[in-house]
Amino acid sequence: MLTSVEQAGSRFADGPEFDALLRQISDRALSFRKARRLAPDIVAGFRTIGIYRAFVARRFGGLEIPPDRFLEAIETIARADGSAGWVASFGVSALYLAALPVQTLETIYRDGPDVVFAGAIFPPRPAGVEGDDLIVSGSWPYASGCTGADLLGVGVSLPDGPAGGGLPRTAVFPASQARIDETWNTMGMAGTGSHDIVVEAIRVPMDWTFIRGGPSSLDGAIYRYPSLALAAQVLTVVGLGCARRALTEVTEMARGRTSITGAPVMADRPYVQFAVAEAEATLSAARSFFYDATRAAMAAVEAGPADEACAGRVRLACIHAAQASYEVARRCFELGGIAAVDADHILARCMQDSAVVAQHAFMARGNYEVAGRLILGRGGRPGYP
Repeated sequence: MLTSVEQAGSRFADGPEFDALLRQISDRALSFRKARRLAPDIVAGFRTIGIYRAFVARRFGGLEIPPDRFLEAIETIARADGSAGWVASFGVSALYLAALPVQTLETIYRDGPDVVFAGAIFPPRPAGVEGDDLIVSGSWPYASGCTGADLLGVGVSLPDGPAGGGLPRTAVFPASQARIDETWNTMGMAGTGSHDIVVEAIRVPMDWTFIRGGPSSLDGAIYRYPSLALAAQVLTVVGLGCARRALTEVTEMARGRTSITGAPVMADRPYVQFAVAEAEATLSAARSFFYDATRAAMAAVEAGPADEACAGRVRLACIHAAQASYEVARRCFELGGIAAVDADHILARCMQDSAVVAQHAFMARGNYEVAGRLILGRGGRPGYP
């Protein structure tokens, strides 16, 4: 029989604790936006519902859940608030860390699986080498969730050049060894705390570094899933969640909102009916393609490593879903009329947050070119699949 602690650890993002956390996130979203970070108790809530143990190996007390289950949870959180969904999405980092040596992983998880990792990879900074250690210094931007992390990772380059086929090497160290430079000041995803990480001549043992997107040190199907594709997926679903929230809000608004000019209720206007139906179809179709590609990829890795075509299809689904989500959120913002231009209005926030997803390097429209090259047999680029 499982103990109460073991029973709690086996659950993932369900039940009354998850529902209560979603209410807290929704109610306090504007405070996160103002503070430019999530509150510590929200990050603690993510620990409680299993976000950070989702992809940790069972041997370390983790859950090893399938990707679609994690993605659906992040999408649900993002409906409550885009920034919260974005920060929670980095629970996927356990799959990056799985490329570390097993002995290092044993140290990381010796006190339990709920370890919060945040990082900033680009641009990789040159690292010195002293014996078996790297000497790491520099500043790295866009470290989402760094204010609540236990461990941090930064991109480094070695004096003898790259050793990961063009993929970046990440140096991992305790968050206490870094300084956070609070530079994050954006319209969208304002509450993610994506500040700069600054370190000065810290020592990082080589066995605390890994190639991001490199092979895992662990066995199991989830560790064969294309990790860079999943890195794009966990961000893409934030856009899906924001777009769904926008469509829900504008639908409710249309049913009850009257015009000061005496025009019909929004829901009785043909252009609103057309726009809402088109947005629903666009979002639902993009979401279906996205999860279909996810489940197909997981089925593939149950039998062995995913091939480039499988990973490329996942990436294509990400690009399409991110762009479709932004278009839906933008259209909902337009339907909101003058009220939606208020900086704190939910339709404005959904549009701005989904725009960040659509402009991220992983999901930006320019990636359609790489997807097309793969479809046409012309090869991809390092880090794409």
